[in-house]
Amino acid sequence: MVDDLDKRILGALQRNNRQSFAELAELVGSSAASCMRRVNKLRAEGVIIADLSLVDPKALGKSLTVVVTVELDRERLDLVDDFKRAMRAAKEVTQCYMVTGDADFVLVVAVEDVEAFDVFVKTKLYTNPNVRKFRSMISLDRVKFEPRITV
Repeated sequence: MVDDLDKRILGALQRNNRQSFAELAELVGSSAASCMRRVNKLRAEGVIIADLSLVDPKALGKSLTVVVTVELDRERLDLVDDFKRAMRAAKEVTQCYMVTGDADFVLVVAVEDVEAFDVFVKTKLYTNPNVRKFRSMISLDRVKFEPRITV
């Protein structure tokens, strides 16, 4: 169970996970030792699933972001798992969600340009016999890029 102090710790870590336990303790009104124990417990329990750095795709030459909805032809478990595996392996796919509604999956694809997106489409979507259809939407402006969860 996550209590109020855990929530304050999680909120502070989501803003900056590089601070010391002493700095964290000052922000959340606790001791450094308590913060360290709680953070370790949150990691052990799978509440904190990763510590990472957010990188601007444009800084790495990935100036085109495309949101792609994908409909599968058949929803057999093995075929769905095959698609999931393929998307996990696709370096262009930065996010992949299995969803309800008109589409089966929503992908976020980061590539250098339209030509690179065309290569992705031809090698990852057109070649998959279980992809019935897909729609792509090119991002014009990133309005919010914040993988934080309000705690």
